[in-house]
Amino acid sequence: MNDTSALDRRAVVKTLMSHCPDALVIAGLGSSAYDLFAAGDRDLNFYLWGAMGGAACIGLGLALAQPEKSVLVITGDGEQLMGMGALATIGAQRPPNLAIVVLDNGHFGETGMQKSHTVQGTSLTGVAAACGLAWTLEIAQMSTLQQLSQRINARKGCGLANVRVAADALPRALPTRDAVLMKNRFRAALGLATL
Repeated sequence: MNDTSALDRRAVVKTLMSHCPDALVIAGLGSSAYDLFAAGDRDLNFYLWGAMGGAACIGLGLALAQPEKSVLVITGDGEQLMGMGALATIGAQRPPNLAIVVLDNGHFGETGMQKSHTVQGTSLTGVAAACGLAWTLEIAQMSTLQQLSQRINARKGCGLANVRVAADALPRALPTRDAVLMKNRFRAALGLATL
């Protein structure tokens, strides 16, 4: 992965959020949660502070429970590699309203910037396609985000987009760590009872 041609992950997330303002968004732990919060906090964002590898599974459950809504999972390559088995379950269920966006910087950012498997030959789009997801995209240009946004908003097939982003150490933008508050505001935004 050549960082000089990789995209700015904060610009990617901000662009996606501006094009998909009604999507229910699950952010994987670490940088993807910081990037989503930096793009603008809202009640339909759900940030994971733990559950490494769980973002896609949570997105699947949400997509099945809310079939009339676009569900967007924004996560990193390390987190998605940890939860690669979830892609098989998603491929078996195929909710048409689920999109997974992997911000792939080729490193495990939360544990010391070790190289991840994606720079050593693992293709997350290849895995997703083999698991039966309806579409995959490799994104290396900002202009391709328009096509991705259209797929997210159309809700006509689940898929995975792997976005090549720079391995930059950006300042952390930290959402609340109050899990009960996050759960209740997300449920309230969906018109569900808070617990």
